[in-house]
Amino acid sequence: MADSLALSGVVHRYGPDVTLHYPDLQLPGGAELVISGPSGVGKTTWLHFIAGLLTPTSGQVRYGEVTVNALSEAARDSYRASTVGYVFQDFHLMPGYSALENVLLGLGLAGVRGPQANVRAREVLGSLGLAGRLNHSPRQLSTGERQRVALARAVAHRPALLLADEPTAHLDPSRGADAVALLRRTAAELGATLIVVSHDPAVVETFPRRLDLGQPAARFPELVPA
Repeated sequence: MADSLALSGVVHRYGPDVTLHYPDLQLPGGAELVISGPSGVGKTTWLHFIAGLLTPTSGQVRYGEVTVNALSEAARDSYRASTVGYVFQDFHLMPGYSALENVLLGLGLAGVRGPQANVRAREVLGSLGLAGRLNHSPRQLSTGERQRVALARAVAHRPALLLADEPTAHLDPSRGADAVALLRRTAAELGATLIVVSHDPAVVETFPRRLDLGQPAARFPELVPA
């Protein structure tokens, strides 16, 4: 079961002119949360703090007993490899690799290699409807298929935290709804905490827990109950 997530006193500065202040957050393990708000309020930056891709200027990001922003760079790499699955907005697939090879690459970074990795990669791609597309490169896949490969890579190592940045940005409304449903179903199967960044009202409305970073800080809920 996923551990709880807590952010407190998080502030981030971009040079002398831009300072982002984030709300405190308490999120139980296995919960779902959507982050919304206008461009420039730091939605993706906030997600990067949780993933350990960035560290805030001040404040604390805790996952279970781990203070993520206090870890060394190497320790944050290990934390991501073992704990975090991240679906990037632009997928970040390796163009010269097949769908299967992209997932195997992600598993290798997580320390899963050899026959076990091959079996797991094929299983997760098959579960996402890509059994017939294993040897296709990203340019041979549709946008929706590329997104599913990105999701397969993100979840093949069975992370406790599943993070998705604007997962419907490149999809029409129907396929966008399917993508969100797939994310939620996959997170539920893993028992993972799911956090999605989205500006799409249709996506935001589907989540029981919502955090709008465009709202004044005083209006943020505690976000413990559903």
